[in-house]
Amino acid sequence: MTPPTLSFSLTRPVILALLSLALGLSLIGCVKRSNHQAPARANSAGLSQNESQRININIASAKELEKLPGIGKGFAERIVEHRERFGPFRRTEHLIIVRGISDKRFRALRDLITVE
Repeated sequence: MTPPTLSFSLTRPVILALLSLALGLSLIGCVKRSNHQAPARANSAGLSQNESQRININIASAKELEKLPGIGKGFAERIVEHRERFGPFRRTEHLIIVRGISDKRFRALRDLITVE
């Protein structure tokens, strides 16, 4: 006795339907991805205009650093102390090394600071 098999005429439409579904889903993913990238490009153009307004954490005084959101007198003094002890920050991300500067706090600051 041979096992029952599906005829080619029945499996062909099923395969075509699955392929078209997969193609449609991948196109939707591409459209969503390109929509998310468009604001990022516009935002990066706006950052170059505001670059001169950013605070350089390598030369700013404690008073200037206090103007940043979430940075009080204590954090400002720790940033200056760290800079004097270990030298200038090479990247803005290195601010996280300073005690008390969390990733969340850094993300709030990253568009407002620079290193030169």
